[in-house]
Amino acid sequence: MPHSTRSLPAQLLALYRHVHAREPAVAAAGQAATVLHLGADHTIVASGANPLEPALVVTLALGYHQTAHDFFRSAVPTPLELETAIAAVEDEIHAAHRLQRSDPGHGALYAQALAAGASPPWSSDPGLHELATLAGIPPGPVRVLSLDAMERLFNRLASVSEGRPAAHEGLPDSASFAARLLVLRELMHHMPLTAVTLVGEIVS
Repeated sequence: MPHSTRSLPAQLLALYRHVHAREPAVAAAGQAATVLHLGADHTIVASGANPLEPALVVTLALGYHQTAHDFFRSAVPTPLELETAIAAVEDEIHAAHRLQRSDPGHGALYAQALAAGASPPWSSDPGLHELATLAGIPPGPVRVLSLDAMERLFNRLASVSEGRPAAHEGLPDSASFAARLLVLRELMHHMPLTAVTLVGEIVS
């Protein structure tokens, strides 16, 4: 549901302001910017054209720690555990869609934020940088994790869930990694997001 900037983690608000001030494609055109934080227990999406604070902040009850705790019994999830977690995460995303679209004060803003899906959201989450590295995205000050690259990475995880050793796929033997990738995958498919643009930590 919508929140004020006071509910935003300081790092995410700093990133939002950085994108508006420093990224030419946004700053020069005065466009809306969207930022993403995929945390242990919640995912936050903030979007807006105001360079100081977003017009819309949406918090979803989706996080990598909570997802791993709720659905995975060991470091490597089974195919059935992956399927069950996917269904639950999809349900949460669709519930957020319905809630936001029905909100008389923020429905239009939410629709605009989704329309901005053609302009990838920005994130400085270290965990998403880890996913980008595992997906083969070269290091750099700005990295773009595309939907296709993410999906290839998820397919490798699916192979591990079916019995292929994680080391053979170059993947960590970690339920938190699997859950983070799964949540990101469902966000990218169902928000939908074409990519996530990753930058380093922004000092506020």
